[in-house]
Amino acid sequence: MSIRVALVEDDPPYREAQATILRGTPGFTCASTHATAEDALAHLQPARTDVALVDISLPGGQSGIELVRQLTRQSPKLLAVMLTIFDDPDRLFEALAAGARGYVLKSTPPAGILEAIREAHDGGAPMSRGVARKVLQFFRRPRPAGAPAVSDEMRLEQLTERELEILRSLAFGHTDKELASRFEVTHGTIRKHLQHIYQKLHVHSRTEAAHLLHRR
Repeated sequence: MSIRVALVEDDPPYREAQATILRGTPGFTCASTHATAEDALAHLQPARTDVALVDISLPGGQSGIELVRQLTRQSPKLLAVMLTIFDDPDRLFEALAAGARGYVLKSTPPAGILEAIREAHDGGAPMSRGVARKVLQFFRRPRPAGAPAVSDEMRLEQLTERELEILRSLAFGHTDKELASRFEVTHGTIRKHLQHIYQKLHVHSRTEAAHLLHRR
């Protein structure tokens, strides 16, 4: 059976080009196309879709990452692959935490995008070569000078219960705005909590903090 793919992309020419490739390639079919996250949530049919190919930057109130978070919660069997121009590790880890199964750059040739869709459908986690290289570089970075050689467990034990709750939410990809709403505090308060978390864990970004928790 053909792999049924939904496209969520705001650029009409690019969206139509990808849809044309899917319709014209044996083993694939274009299940639906959507220009915004809101349209996808309203009209994408998970029961008739195997893989959602989602752009990160979408117009309107929701990003592609937020869309993936909602789609995978509502339909766990639906596989989402990010298709984007952004290759920084922060966006990658945020997308994966939201439930994405793969992360592919738009510069990837059509055959490579099709292969990524097939790999995700077969249970893999496709990732563009350039992105994979940056991820490896991120994990190979030496420990900051002066940071004590303590275990992840010992670092996490330094957090207050509220800081640990915020870290867990952060690890699931929630934005600062979402954290402020969830914990009923101001954006500035969330920033202060994050600063304290970074200091106690000896990390410098939300990505490093989330990775430490996932590793634990």
